Formats: sequence, C-alpha cells, structure tokens
Amino acid sequence: MTTPPSPPVVLTLAGSDPSGGAGIQADILTLASLGCHPLSVITAITVQDTVGVNDLMVLDSDWVNDQARFLMEDMPVAAFKIGMLGSVENVAVVSQLIADYPDIPVVLDPVLASGGGHELADEDLIGAMRDMLIPQVSILTPNSLEARRLASNDPDEDEELTLDQCAERILALGSPYLLITGTHENTKEVINSLYGQDGVVRADHWERLPGSYHGSGCTLASAIAGMLATGLLLPEAVREAQEYTYQTLLNGFRPGMGQFLPDRMFWARGDDEEDGDAAKS
Repeated sequence: MTTPPSPPVVLTLAGSDPSGGAGIQADILTLASLGCHPLSVITAITVQDTVGVNDLMVLDSDWVNDQARFLMEDMPVAAFKIGMLGSVENVAVVSQLIADYPDIPVVLDPVLASGGGHELADEDLIGAMRDMLIPQVSILTPNSLEARRLASNDPDEDEELTLDQCAERILALGSPYLLITGTHENTKEVINSLYGQDGVVRADHWERLPGSYHGSGCTLASAIAGMLATGLLLPEAVREAQEYTYQTLLNGFRPGMGQFLPDRMFWARGDDEEDGDAAKS
C-alpha cells in the first residue's frame, strides 16, 4: 500500500479568538479548508465574542519562540502566516524566526485593531514591524486603514494619504508585494489592489456585500499562505485567495449578536444541500 502524499504544512502565528471568527482559529479553518495542514503558534489570548474584544493577554516572547522553534525542527513548513503579535518582543522573535528560514514565503496580516475598533498595536509595535518584520515578508495584506497607519511617518499627519502613496512608502521598507484591501473605502465596489515594486500588479473588483464581517482579513491572508504552500506564484495565489474569501463571505452567517462570520467550509455544506435536494426530487 502506497503512502498518500502529505498535505502542505503552513505555520500560522496569531492571537486566539475564542469566537472562531478571526485569529488563529480563522487561520486553522481556512488552511484546513484549502487542504493544508495548519501548525498554530499562539501569540496572545483574548476575551472576545462576535461583538468585540473585551480583554487581551499577550504571551511572553519566549513562549512564542519555543512554540515555533519546536515545530520547525519537527516538520517541513511550506509557508508562514503572521497575524497579531501583540508586543515589540514578539515582533523581534518572529523576525528572527523567519530570518532563519529565508526560503519560506511569509504572509503578514498586520492586525492593528479588531473589527470592533479595539486597538491591538501602539506606535512602538508598528515601528518594530516597519523596522524588523516588513523588510522580510513576501507580502503584507493591510486593509486601507491599516495601510495608512503603517505608511504614516507622523501619527498626527493632517493630510490623508492616498492608497498609492501608502503603497509606495510601505514597499520602500522592503517587502516585494503589498495587497491593500478596500472594504473600508467609500467605493461602490470593494477594490483590492496588489502592488509590486513597479506599481499596481492587479486590481480586483468585488461586489460590496451587506453587513459587517469578523475575520475576513485573517481568512484572506491565510488563504494566500495556503495557495503559496501549494506552489502557486504570488499574483495567482492572491487572485485565488480572494475568490475563496469572497465565497466565505457570500456564505457568511451570524451566530451571535455581533458581526457575521465567514463560512470557511461553505463548499462542504453546499454539497450536502445539493445532495439533499437531489434525494428529495
């Protein structure tokens, strides 16, 4: 009996969201849905639900480092996905980790605030990301609000930067690619723009769905990491990950009193419903 091929392994580093909407739980669901084997390194523990974050405890950087190092010594990792890190010390140990594995693609979702508006990063942490982390990643995936914070040299800057200006400043830090999502922009459609060192690589337009979603950014970044782990080139991985994420939102559900959650396993439930309908006919 031949041994079946192993699924690609993706290591995600992020905070825990007990609602399952965002954070490490969203990463695990997304990666598993795409046929990857997710390894999870928890950087912080949160008290939150679908309405918002109530409290946050950042893990000691030694714990974050040890979780990751033990896994890296045991299994071959095809891609990294980085979410909320929570402290400058965690940024430092994760930066050193990926520096030790320079051939593995890295997707950074620079989580600076929760969907409900709870601040998750101060200026010191943002500065550490600019200096230590962003120069090493393959792509980062901020929404437009996060892009403006990352690009701003002065938090009290009066003039709002255009997204093209944000991209120019962020890419100058060293990352070869940047995907800015346009959910928070005042446009009829959601426009997600992939920038490279020579400008816009592609701009994808998506129908703006009603409602507010918790975990869409985590889903998109994890999906990109999963697509890269399967061997897709980065622009193609970004396009396929957007299509997957859009389907999770289109099939989103509202289990609590707050935001909608993406359904990362929409394809499984869709097949069940079709089978059930066929049985009834």
